Amino acid sequence: MEKIDSLIALRDTLRAFAQARDWRKFHTPKNLAMALIVEAAELVEQFQWSTAEESLSPTPEKLAAVRDEVADTLIYLVELADVLDIDLLAAARDKIAKNAIKYPAPEPR
Repeated sequence: MEKIDSLIALRDTLRAFAQARDWRKFHTPKNLAMALIVEAAELVEQFQWSTAEESLSPTPEKLAAVRDEVADTLIYLVELADVLDIDLLAAARDKIAKNAIKYPAPEPR
């Protein structure tokens, strides 16, 4: 497996993976958004019934399961952004700037 060290490299790897399996035809925004929410629900499931404290220090087995679900969620998010031609880093920067205006930090005393 090639080294994936950026969102662009991840996107390109996912493109090649889907292309090799002829899955691109199924990667519509609707399908990818639905798959993303399913994976996000599977991530939430890893913490269901845990206390806040337990969620901060999961067992190695639980952390491995969480890691897999985080990866699945990221993969579908990157694929959705790819199909819609959204630059994830630019979108995140723009949203952080909007949030800074909407939720300004309190003035120091």
